[in-house]
Amino acid sequence: MLSFLVWLLLLVVCWPLALLALVLYPLIWLLLLPFRLIGFAVNGVFEFLRSVLLLPARILRGRPV
Repeated sequence: MLSFLVWLLLLVVCWPLALLALVLYPLIWLLLLPFRLIGFAVNGVFEFLRSVLLLPARILRGRPV
């Protein structure tokens, strides 16, 4: 909602720049999409390594009483 209000303010102040932002936003989103997917994959690998490294401690801790 805040980004929409900022865009409306930009539309009032400088409408050509606001229209350019409106056109370029989907293109920039598409260009950044592979990096977001790589980020999800790297986060998954780190979570897996964390769970593997902490598994012995979870086994030794046992059931909570």
